[in-house]
Amino acid sequence: MERYNFKIVEEKWQKYWEKEKTFSTKVDKSKKKFYCLEMFPYPSGKIHMGHVRNYTIGDVLARYKSLQGYNVLHPMGWDSFGMPAENAARQNNLNPKDWTESNVSNMKLQLKRLGLSIDWDREISTCSEDYYKHQQEFFLELYDKGLVYRKEQDVNWDPIDQTVLANEQVIDGKGWRSGAPVVKKKLNQWFFNITKFSNELLESLDDLDEWPNKVKIMQKNWIGKSFGCEINFKINSSKDVKEIKCFTTRPDTLFGLSFLALSIDHPLSELYKNDQKFLDFKERCLQSGTTEESIANADKIGFKTDLEAINPLDEKIRVPVYFANFVLMDYGLGAVFGCPAHDQRDLDFANKYDLKVKTVVTPNFDDQNFSVKEEAYTGPGYIFNSSFLNGLKSPDDSIIKTIEYLESRKLGVKKINFRLKDWGVSRQRYWGCPIPIIYDDDNNPQKLPKEMLPVRLPKIEKLSTTGNSLDQLEEWKDIVIDGKKYTRETDTLDTFVDSSWYYLRFCSPKNDKYGFNYEDVNYWMPVDQYIGGVEHAILHLLYSRFFMQALSYQNEKLNITEPFKGLFTQGMVCHETYKDENNNWVSPDQITSINGKKYLKDDTKKEIKVGPSESMSKSKKNTIDPENIINSYGADSARLFILSDSPPEKDVQWSEEGISASYKFIQKLWNLNKIILEEIKKNHSMDEDDEIEIFTNKFIKKISNNLDNFSYNIIVANLHEMHSYMIKNIQRGYKQKTIKENYRKILTTIMPIIPHFSSECLKIIGQEKHAWPDYDQKIIKEDKINFVIQINGKKRGLIYLDNNKSKEEIIEIVKKEESLSKYLKDSKIVKMIFVPKKLINIII
Repeated sequence: MERYNFKIVEEKWQKYWEKEKTFSTKVDKSKKKFYCLEMFPYPSGKIHMGHVRNYTIGDVLARYKSLQGYNVLHPMGWDSFGMPAENAARQNNLNPKDWTESNVSNMKLQLKRLGLSIDWDREISTCSEDYYKHQQEFFLELYDKGLVYRKEQDVNWDPIDQTVLANEQVIDGKGWRSGAPVVKKKLNQWFFNITKFSNELLESLDDLDEWPNKVKIMQKNWIGKSFGCEINFKINSSKDVKEIKCFTTRPDTLFGLSFLALSIDHPLSELYKNDQKFLDFKERCLQSGTTEESIANADKIGFKTDLEAINPLDEKIRVPVYFANFVLMDYGLGAVFGCPAHDQRDLDFANKYDLKVKTVVTPNFDDQNFSVKEEAYTGPGYIFNSSFLNGLKSPDDSIIKTIEYLESRKLGVKKINFRLKDWGVSRQRYWGCPIPIIYDDDNNPQKLPKEMLPVRLPKIEKLSTTGNSLDQLEEWKDIVIDGKKYTRETDTLDTFVDSSWYYLRFCSPKNDKYGFNYEDVNYWMPVDQYIGGVEHAILHLLYSRFFMQALSYQNEKLNITEPFKGLFTQGMVCHETYKDENNNWVSPDQITSINGKKYLKDDTKKEIKVGPSESMSKSKKNTIDPENIINSYGADSARLFILSDSPPEKDVQWSEEGISASYKFIQKLWNLNKIILEEIKKNHSMDEDDEIEIFTNKFIKKISNNLDNFSYNIIVANLHEMHSYMIKNIQRGYKQKTIKENYRKILTTIMPIIPHFSSECLKIIGQEKHAWPDYDQKIIKEDKINFVIQINGKKRGLIYLDNNKSKEEIIEIVKKEESLSKYLKDSKIVKMIFVPKKLINIII
C-alpha cells in the first residue's frame, strides 16, 4: 500500500487555508455565533507542548462549531510586553521590540503548522501602539469613574526584576517570574479599585454555570468575604490615645483576649517615630513581602508598646498592645485582637512573648476542662469561660449574640470585610504600556489630554541601565503643554492589564477610534468558551472579570459584566525527568535506551537516573520540541496524540511510543482510505445490507456527544473503533453512492481532530463543501451491544453480540473465544449472574 505522505498533504492544506482565508471570520450577524478563545501566549520564541495541547483543544471545538453552521470567532494574539523581553534585551544588547517581533514571527509560523483554524486577520499584539493607545484611553476612563487612584503604600518589591508585584504575583513569598524573595518597599503607586466590585465579583460566580467548580472556589477564597464586627477597644495610656478599633470575624472569642496587635503602618506608629528600637523593629518587618502568605510563613515578631487595651466585654481584662509583623494595614483597620487558644498565628505569638492563653471554645459541651496547649483549636464547638456567652453554639449562635451585645452598648458594629485588595498596576520597567499621567511642579498628577494619546515608548537601541530606563530619559520625561512644564509618569502598567481586555479587541481589531466597536462586542461577547490552564484561575481570570465590570460601570452602551461564559481548564503535558550521576538535569534528546535502561548518547557508559513524570519545564529539561514532532510525525499525529490517553482536563503523559502509535494509526486510516476507494470503483448494483448506514449514524452520534462533553480522548477511541469496523465490513458489497455518502459523513466528523487528513480524503472523493452531518435516531438500531464478560467478578473482555442472546448462548460463545476460554479451562462453572443487555459474571 502507498504510504501517507503527511508532509505534502499538510503543507498543501495549510497553504490552501491561508490563501483562501478559510478561517477569516466573515461576520453574518443573522447567524448564531460562537466565540472560542484560548490562552493569550507570551512570544517566547518557540511554542511548547502546553501550547500544542491548549490550541488543539480549542481548534477541535472551533472547527466543530464552524461545521455546525455557527459564525465562529477563533482569533490569536500576543501578550508581548513584560520582563522576559526586557531581561533578554539587556542580556543580549537588543531592543526588546525587535526581540519580541522576531519571536512573534517565529511562533506564528509554528502555530500555522498545527493546522489551527485561526483568523489571522484579527491578530493583535499588546506592544503595538494600535493596541496600547486604547488601553491608555481605558485608564483615563477608569480614572474619571474613580476606579484609578494613586497612593503611597508598602508594596512587594522584587529585588531581581527591580519592580513591584501584585499580591497575586507572589508565590511562596517569591516573585512569580524571578523566584527571588520579595521585600517590602514604600512607593507611590497607581491602583485599580477592584475592591469596589468585591461583592459583584463574588456573587456573579454563582451564575457561571459553565465554569469548573474548583476555579470558582479558588476565586471565592481569594475574594474572601468575611462577616464580623468592628470593635472599639478603650486604651489606658499616658499618651493621647483614647481607643483603637479593630475588625474581627470571631468577636465571640473576646473573653480569650490576650493582646492587641497593630500594623507597623498604623496611625499610632507616629507615636514611636523617634524610638530607635521601634525603627529597628520596623526595618526587620520590611524584609518580608506584603502578602498574607509571606506574612503567615514569616517568624512572628512584635514590639511591645506602653499602651494597654481594655476588653469591652470585661473591663477587668487588660492586655498589652504590640506592633506585629503579621498585621496588614490594608486588611480591616490595621489592628487585630489576639485570641491565642483559637488562632495558631496568635498562639505562636503568645508563646513567644509569654502571654496568657485562655481557652474559650470546647469541641464537646460536657468537656469544660478542655485546654489548648501547642495547637490552637479552630473548629466548631461551644463557648465556655465566657460569662454570659457560656453554652452557646460556636460559631453560629455565639457570634450573633456577641455582636448584638456590642452594638447595644455602642462598643462595636457589624461589618462585612473582603480579603481582596486593590490591584497595584505600577511597574518600574521600560517594556510596558506607558501610563498616561503627567505631574506638575508640585508633583500633582493630572491626566494627559486625550488628543495626545498614545503615549509612545521612546526608542532605545540597547537597554544598558538597571532598573527603570524611562526614569533616566530626561528628554522623554519632560513635556510642555500650553506653555506649562510637566513630567511624565515613568512607571508602566502591569502586563496583566494588557491581558485583561484583549478578548474585546479581537471583536474589532482594526477599529482605530476606540478599543472596540460596541455593536461588535454586543454581538460576540461574552466569550462562549475560554480554554486555559488552571494556573490562570486567580490572576488573569479575576482581572479580566474586573475589567468587564469596570468598563460596564456607568456605561449605558455596555451591559456585559462577565467576559467568559464557559471555561475549560486543560491539564499539563508531562514527561519523565532525567538526571546524570552529578544530579544535573538531562534532556530527553541527550538520552539513548539500551536494554531498557537510559544512557547518555555521547557516553553510553554513563547511566541516567529516571525520575518521576512532571509537567514539562525548561528548568527540568523534560521538554519535547513540538517542531521536531511535527517534522517527524506530522501535525495530525501530534493532534491525535495530544487528545488521546487522558481526558483533556487531566494531565497527559508524553511518550515516544504514544506519538509513534498515533502516526501509525493515521497510516492505517490511509490504507483504509485506499480500500474504500477500491470499493467505490466496484460500483455494486445494490446494497448487501444497511449495516454501514447504521454504524455511520451511531458514529456521528458518539462523536457529537463526545465533542459536546469535551470527551476528546474517547473520540480517539471512537476513531479506532471506526477503523476496525470499516476494515471488516466495507467489502461486504455496497453501492458507490452508499459508500461515498457514509464515508463523507465519517470524514467530516473526524475533521476537527485530524483536519489535514480528512480534507485530503474528502477532496479525493469529490467533496469540497462540508457541513456537520445529522444522525437519524430511527436508523440507529440497538440490535447489538458490547456484553461485559466477567470471571469471578473480574472483567476479562467484551463481546459484541445481538442484545437478545441468552446466557446459555453467551457461555457457548465465550468457550469458543480464544482470549476468554483460557479462563474456563479445566474449571467448573458453579453459577452465572446474568444482567440482560449488560454483562454476564461466570463464577468458577
